[in-house]
Amino acid sequence: MSISAFTFPGQGSQAVGMGKDLAHEYAEARAVFQEVDEALGERLSATMFEGPEDILRLTENAQPALMAVSVAVVRVLESKGISLRDHAKFVAGHSLGEYSALCAAGTFSLTDAARLLRTRGQAMQKAVPVGHGAMAALLGLDLDTAREVAAEAAQGEICDVANDNAPGQVVVSGATAAIERAVEIAKAKGAKRALLLPVSAPFHCSLMQPAADAMAAALGEVEMKAPAVPLIANVLAAPISDPAEIRQRLVEQVTGVVRWTESVSWLTTAGGVANLVELGSGKVLTGLAKRIAPDATAQAVNTPADIDAFVSQLGA
Repeated sequence: MSISAFTFPGQGSQAVGMGKDLAHEYAEARAVFQEVDEALGERLSATMFEGPEDILRLTENAQPALMAVSVAVVRVLESKGISLRDHAKFVAGHSLGEYSALCAAGTFSLTDAARLLRTRGQAMQKAVPVGHGAMAALLGLDLDTAREVAAEAAQGEICDVANDNAPGQVVVSGATAAIERAVEIAKAKGAKRALLLPVSAPFHCSLMQPAADAMAAALGEVEMKAPAVPLIANVLAAPISDPAEIRQRLVEQVTGVVRWTESVSWLTTAGGVANLVELGSGKVLTGLAKRIAPDATAQAVNTPADIDAFVSQLGA
């Protein structure tokens, strides 16, 4: 088997029914969902399995839910002899997925990861009053042009590049009026599409500073160990393993750019990774990987059938 990196999805990959087939099939998955429920003092698993969708989509619920499914997949793989340390050279996660990656790699306990993501979700929601912030996807523009769009649209307000997801897929974030201007400017600059995203807050821009401060305090309270393999940090697009630096970069990440294109490019060039394995809900990162690094293989592992196929692929 070629050298792999395990990647962990971010917000937007949640869906009602997430994790239900894993819980039905595997005791290890049920244990993960139970521990997360206990950590949060509520049955988040019931919302994950049955909905309603609008409650699951709330940032404070979607973030720990996505982490729970990712870690459930990891624990099931471990029960079948597939350990992260032996089968992944690096881990990476998209935004909140960094917490999933770090929990999977042993930096955070599952209970701490769940509570941190509940805090993160609540803090991000509270940082900006509803309606005062927005995000938009600019499709078909390169990163430099997207930066020009953001600068032109700002007009004294916040308008930042938030996510560099893949070539031709950049997300901007900031004050609602500025983001609405960015959509029109992007179209004028040749974007194939520019559209507002259905999000409840403007993530990954400087308006999120109150949430970054809240995460600095919360991360300062938890024990953090060095991960089993290095994390490719969103804000650096480079590997880190020192717990103090991981803490610092997780705080920076709240207001910083998710440098996903560069992270995957680093993995498949300097990192020597030939196989990108997305663990958790959905297949968003697998689709992005195929656009960023078409010469690498990319696969999503999130159902019992996926798990069986992956285990047999590795010959475990």
